[in-house]
Amino acid sequence: MPWRRSQQLFVGRQHEIAELTAALEDALAGQGRLVMLVGEPGIGKTRTAQELAVLAEQRGAQVLWGRCYEEQGAPPYWPWVQAIRAYVQQVDAEQLTAELGPGSADIAEIIPDLREKLPDLGTPPALEPEQARFRLFDSITSFLKNAAQHQRLLLVLDDLHWADRSSLLLLEFLAQEIDSSPMLVLGAHRDVELTRSHPLSQTLGALVREQLFHRVQLDGLTRQEVGELLEGNAEVTLTPENVEVVHSRTDGNPFFVGEVTRQVTPENITHDEEWASIIPEGVRDAIGRRLNRLSEQCIEALTTASIIGREFDFRLLDVLSEGRSEDQLLQVVDEAVSAHFIEEVSGRAERFQFNHALVQQTLAEELTTTRRVRLHARIAEALEDQYGYDAEIHSAELARHFAEAQTSTGISKMVRYSLLAGEQALAVYAWEEALGFFDRGLAAREIDSSGTEAATDDQAAALLFGVARARSAVVEVHQLEGVFSNLSRAFEYYTSVGNAAQAVRVAAFPVAPIRYR
Repeated sequence: MPWRRSQQLFVGRQHEIAELTAALEDALAGQGRLVMLVGEPGIGKTRTAQELAVLAEQRGAQVLWGRCYEEQGAPPYWPWVQAIRAYVQQVDAEQLTAELGPGSADIAEIIPDLREKLPDLGTPPALEPEQARFRLFDSITSFLKNAAQHQRLLLVLDDLHWADRSSLLLLEFLAQEIDSSPMLVLGAHRDVELTRSHPLSQTLGALVREQLFHRVQLDGLTRQEVGELLEGNAEVTLTPENVEVVHSRTDGNPFFVGEVTRQVTPENITHDEEWASIIPEGVRDAIGRRLNRLSEQCIEALTTASIIGREFDFRLLDVLSEGRSEDQLLQVVDEAVSAHFIEEVSGRAERFQFNHALVQQTLAEELTTTRRVRLHARIAEALEDQYGYDAEIHSAELARHFAEAQTSTGISKMVRYSLLAGEQALAVYAWEEALGFFDRGLAAREIDSSGTEAATDDQAAALLFGVARARSAVVEVHQLEGVFSNLSRAFEYYTSVGNAAQAVRVAAFPVAPIRYR
């Protein structure tokens, strides 16, 4: 999706921009490149990517954005869905058909918008799961390469530390295929949260072996750059002592500096002692001071939005804002936009997002557990009502909210939507995500996935069958014993109740570990 450029002054980063520009020039010349922008939260990864996007557009390249979602409600391949969907909306049907090629039906499995534009698409061929996922990856890769031949391409994948495993596997696949394509793939991720077991760590280990891969580290701004950023944004003259205090307290983190800048006025800057006292030790203090300037109604609305997620729908917020008219809520939202806490999502009507994940986290964590649970319950029920007959399509999102609210709403809907979300993930070969949904459903039902007793009802049997199918795709041969056990438990139940069709389906399931991962 096209993103709005931040209004914050961009300073420094000459060396990093030079590295990125060199990669962009190589890509525009037909030598595909993959670059990772790496750094701590708030260090300016997205902002730097936006600067590169401007350069790419000036050179005539098409820029596509995909952002990973922190919460569990996003469907598999979400960053790819956003980027491809934005492209689909921009091109005509004839060009799209030519660029999609024979893999159009496969891509439509994860991008339903394609069928709206190309209603005559067929269905993908029936293949074994590992073959089907390979075909999906190959179809998406071929499509992006074809699109890049029509107009050179910059694909930005932001917040990859939150990416689902399937999205990362697709990135690994793409990286092996773009060396002769006019395409630059720019990823951005936090490095402070990556353990050796983190899915992104595994992907980075695979990508580093690719010759087209390059890593750009973003560190804190220098003292001089912090001074330029402060004076440029606050429009006041600072003493070296002022700049030194800000630099030492923020470690040159641009987001932290920006939060401090919003507190600076020509009046308070003249009092060194007062100036030093308002500079926070951490960003939460800075955010808190800014939040205190908002109206009570605005803070309440933002707090509710923070539980919905990093991105939220105005209509849902309206439903949740009892006792407030739509016009009043619009005024509150305008207040939050003016204060640079949230911004509109370009190209998506009535959608907003928090400018930074730390703002959302600060608001959410200020709530008591009781209030947070009740808000999740209200959100889940409102979403269910809003989606109506299409609720099952949004099972992953509903499963997340009902999971957070289960002490209030019970486990029934949480398990139901987890089961549906797991089946949907299996349908698009996102086995790792499917396993997570099925495991959560089993845990809520207090069913031990390593047990041996037969399932007690249809739902339990479906969960066990689901977890067996997902696990068979991701475990090694020596770990298949648990898969056979889960299949057996589901089979015993179906035979005991006379459900021959399901019993045959379980018995016929081919247990073989998937090697492509």
